[in-house]
Amino acid sequence: MSSVLTAVAWPYANGPRHIGHVSGFGVPSDVFSRYQRMAGNRVLMVSGTDEHGTPLLVQADKEGVGVSELADRYNRVIVDDLASLGLSYDLFTRTTTRNHYAVVQELFRALHRNGYLVPRTTTGAISPSTGRTLPDRYVEGTCPICGYDPARGDQCDNCGNQLDPADLIRPRSKINGETPVFVETEHFFLDLPALADALGDWLRGRTDWRPNVLKFSLNLIADLRPRAMSRDIDWGVPIPLEGWADRPDKKLYVWFDAVIGYLSASIEWAHRSGDPEAWREWWCDPQALSYYFMGKDNITFHAQIWPAELLGHNGSGVHGGTPGLLGVLNLPTEVVSSEFLTMSGAKFSTSRGTVIYVGDFLREYGADALRYFIAVAGPESQDTDFTWEEFVRRTNFELANEWGNLVNRSVAMAHKGFGVIPTPGTLEAVDVELLRAAEAAFDTVGAHLQRSRFKQAAGEAMRVVTLANRYLSDTEPWKLAKTDVDRQATVLHTALQVVSDANALLTPFLPHAAQQVHTVLGGTGTWAAQPEVREVTDDLTSPLTDLLTGVGLPARGKSYPIITGDYAAEQARWGRTPIAAGTVLHKPTPLFPKLEPSLGETGPSWAPITAADA
Repeated sequence: MSSVLTAVAWPYANGPRHIGHVSGFGVPSDVFSRYQRMAGNRVLMVSGTDEHGTPLLVQADKEGVGVSELADRYNRVIVDDLASLGLSYDLFTRTTTRNHYAVVQELFRALHRNGYLVPRTTTGAISPSTGRTLPDRYVEGTCPICGYDPARGDQCDNCGNQLDPADLIRPRSKINGETPVFVETEHFFLDLPALADALGDWLRGRTDWRPNVLKFSLNLIADLRPRAMSRDIDWGVPIPLEGWADRPDKKLYVWFDAVIGYLSASIEWAHRSGDPEAWREWWCDPQALSYYFMGKDNITFHAQIWPAELLGHNGSGVHGGTPGLLGVLNLPTEVVSSEFLTMSGAKFSTSRGTVIYVGDFLREYGADALRYFIAVAGPESQDTDFTWEEFVRRTNFELANEWGNLVNRSVAMAHKGFGVIPTPGTLEAVDVELLRAAEAAFDTVGAHLQRSRFKQAAGEAMRVVTLANRYLSDTEPWKLAKTDVDRQATVLHTALQVVSDANALLTPFLPHAAQQVHTVLGGTGTWAAQPEVREVTDDLTSPLTDLLTGVGLPARGKSYPIITGDYAAEQARWGRTPIAAGTVLHKPTPLFPKLEPSLGETGPSWAPITAADA
């Protein structure tokens, strides 16, 4: 049994999430985690809403509300949507907790003490009309590397490179379009060049990563330069040093604090689980495994910034040093990045109106249809275009006609003819062949899921479904009811066993339907556990109160929702569970209702296909 950390990218709490977001961080991470739990491993799946940085300030200005109010509102929207999608977080929290501030500040102190965070004078953008500081994402312009416009002042969405506002060609303010003035300002910089050798050695040892991720990450090493980890901004984690902590105009930047959320969320989970030291199983045991899931625009932060922070904290760069109070912390085992899900070739973008919100999608079509589409047709290794036509085709022909039809006709025939799972007679070669193929699929599909090859895994699972449908067509058990009831019992028992096998194989992808299949096969209790939303109180400085202290922490007593769940109690296991003759069957209902073909031509009323989409 292994300890597996599933670290899931933190969505900004500046609006509802769209299906492009969850295709990168949400569904892949949950499919992976559900498989790992079924395989017997101890999984800790953590994330939360990212509530600092300029995206929230920009949106709060647009809506005319305070940034804290905005974060509270969209935190709840995102929590509800992700829980409804069935994402089985052990803890989904937020970055505006007392615990997160304290953990972030501890890593800052360790990096500063080891010489990897150093003050440096740089240039900052100022609005000439108001005199206000313009944080990075308030500045847009043309990327000096790839020519994309609009590139943000912190990163180009097109080529993924990190930028500074002063790097942009023809920079302009997002607020009023004016050209900013650049002035000198002092910030703390992460000394990436001092960590380059350690970072490069670590990356070159990642031989089993997805090729696109590893190539991009190694290319980053060639152009390492110090990066500012604080900003002239009044919203964020205070800098925990004398002379800086009380300054309202200087905060740690979101680049620094958000990635530390994986650690702080693990520590918060441990506290809330009743064992404050439990997080160390995933962070301090060298044998533990950790997988980070995100879209490709986040590779930089997870293959460069976060490993560099961990290396510097551990004292592994050229400056040496000693680990911080939390001890030596594990670096990622793998950065599992997906490409972009697009619409008509354009990246999903709320600001540009190219968007299908998760909540709208779930209310109309349910969670499993979206989960399946992302798994089999999503942007696993290359940008993939979402079309309503393809969604309708996958839902109708694969989920409804193949899987739903297999469950419905096999269970319905057995229910009508026997009422229970029938007792089999002597197996014939055709029965044995199907049973062996289904059982062998656990190794094949499991190997793909272990490597986050979700398309291949889903394809192999559906191949078993196809074999079982063909088996029923060839053996014709509906005719055997009149000619050979014993043979019919054997055929239906075989079919139901393979339905049970296929249900286990598909559980990571279709957990809601899997529970339904478990029930119609006569199962009781929870087969595939679902997450739940709980209200908690921010009543702690940090679970490690004897070690960590914080400055400028949020006030105690604020309530907020978390996603969590009791996944250890679920029955789902990776492997064949023999069905028992005599088990009472329940009359099946359709797993997946078929969609109107016209949907593929028009789209729904809330996301219609336009002439530009066609």
